[in-house]
Amino acid sequence: MPAPYLIFLGDTVEPGYAKTAFGLRDWAPERCIGEYALPGARVTAGLERMTPAEAAARGARALLIGVANPGGVIPQNWVPTLVAALESGLDLVAGMHARLADIPALRDTAAGLGRKLHDVRTPPAGIGVGSGLPRSGRRLLTVGTDCALGKKYTALAIARGLQARGIDAQFRASGQTGIMISGEGIAVDAVIADFAAGAVELLSPPAHPDHLDVIEGQGSLFHPSYAAVSLALIHGSQPDLFVVCHDPARIHILGHPAFPVPSVKAVIEQTMMIGRLTNPAIRCAGVSLNTSAFDEAEAERRCGEISARLGLPAADPIRGGAAFDRLLDACQG
Repeated sequence: MPAPYLIFLGDTVEPGYAKTAFGLRDWAPERCIGEYALPGARVTAGLERMTPAEAAARGARALLIGVANPGGVIPQNWVPTLVAALESGLDLVAGMHARLADIPALRDTAAGLGRKLHDVRTPPAGIGVGSGLPRSGRRLLTVGTDCALGKKYTALAIARGLQARGIDAQFRASGQTGIMISGEGIAVDAVIADFAAGAVELLSPPAHPDHLDVIEGQGSLFHPSYAAVSLALIHGSQPDLFVVCHDPARIHILGHPAFPVPSVKAVIEQTMMIGRLTNPAIRCAGVSLNTSAFDEAEAERRCGEISARLGLPAADPIRGGAAFDRLLDACQG
């Protein structure tokens, strides 16, 4: 992954569609030189505004599409800007379902200028089916009551928190934004279903017995659309530990109002039952709460209540504090 990046926001008006830009801003600011948006855009990541040519002159190596819009499309009105970025000396990086290499103007321009197109949702070659067999090293997986509520942020916070304690821990990205933050990984949702568990085994290979891989979760076992990728991550990662991620303010599965958000207890039970297939010793380390909708006092109350009810540490990793320290303690064991 060529870095640093100029973050491209397109003509986005909905902040929820710019989660890739926000993720990079929050977790890899050293990889971000600035941002560029088209007229009409009403979303910003708060980075310095600059053109592709200005970014290239200041050391940028790629223009990165920081948008995850519905369907993962690259609109035609974006193409001239992407071509201009190539002409300015930048590679292109995207995590869309639509592939840069499938757009003739981008493919031909890149080939003529010796630039590269990085489609991070392209799985590596040679993925095999999952073996289900144990491998050395330890693994922690983040799972969720729903999609888009903090599994990536939780995995990153836990990995960095443990590293700060001197623990040999590494974040393993399983989605496009995580790959862009860490510079490597496999977008599991782009892998053919029969090979998805095998991709996760490849993502988290055998390691030293003291090493801990902190694996970014995807979707939810209770999500009517995305449960399959969650299942593959559980079977392929064979986690020794898992952390349940939950947004207490959310009532229904995102985009599916007919499906209520399950309880944290239900997710623990389901994950334990499924996870025992490839790791009979799987256990829950704790709960990560997304308390962004609450003030400090209410966030603390929510974490304390669920911790007392389940007998597990519960914290908002973004708020940190003593509660998050207790969650890190549990993740070490």
